[in-house]
Amino acid sequence: MNGNEVVRITEVVREGKGVTTLRFELDRTVRPGQFFMVWVPGVDEVPMSASYNGKVKGITVKDIGEATGALCSLNVGDLIGVRGPYGKGFAQPHGVYLVVGGGTGIAAVMPAIEMAKDRSIVDVAFGARSGSEIIFEERARRSSDNVMISTDDGSHGYHGTVVAMVDEMLAKRSYSQIIACGPERMLYYLLQVCKKHGVECQMSLERFMKCGSGLCGSCVIDGRRVCADGPIFLGREIDEMDEFGRSKRDETGRIIKL
Repeated sequence: MNGNEVVRITEVVREGKGVTTLRFELDRTVRPGQFFMVWVPGVDEVPMSASYNGKVKGITVKDIGEATGALCSLNVGDLIGVRGPYGKGFAQPHGVYLVVGGGTGIAAVMPAIEMAKDRSIVDVAFGARSGSEIIFEERARRSSDNVMISTDDGSHGYHGTVVAMVDEMLAKRSYSQIIACGPERMLYYLLQVCKKHGVECQMSLERFMKCGSGLCGSCVIDGRRVCADGPIFLGREIDEMDEFGRSKRDETGRIIKL
């Protein structure tokens, strides 16, 4: 069942610069990488990846607009509407795999780190513009023996992009697969690095969504509905998408360049 349900917020955590996690109880099975359509009463409904998928679910929100700002201002006891989960989740890779998260995309890949049955089979690479924007580092270290951090300004960990760091990691260790979520520009260059090293990947794509269930077509990329056919796609599928890394549609359906 994935119909709308009103839930009460049980925990609010300020994760970092402009980023807030909201926790709530919801008796539904959620696979890593799936998302909810979250309704803020009196404001709007927006898609949000599940950052926690256990008994107590969670979403992690960056304040970038009216709806996300309203979510970030909520407190324990406040109510939100939740539809879902929707979309395809990350498949469990065989063997040792690497999870890559950029910016708030880190939240979407956290459950993919925690699905590893052994902490030695999952490595982690997180990146952001500065150390203040890195989230869930300690949480990741509880599930992985090897967590690498990069920042564009060098304030924490590797000085450079997460893609450059991953390029170096792939030269030192073999992985069966890479799981990733982050800004599309990051994913575009990460895909090139995966191709360079001959590693398959699963990536979570983001497009403007209205319905979340594949009916409205607002999230289509090269004929594929991100909400229903994705948001997780294999690297070889993404490599065939002409729009990936180049353009997307806004809320009116108008094509804009990335």
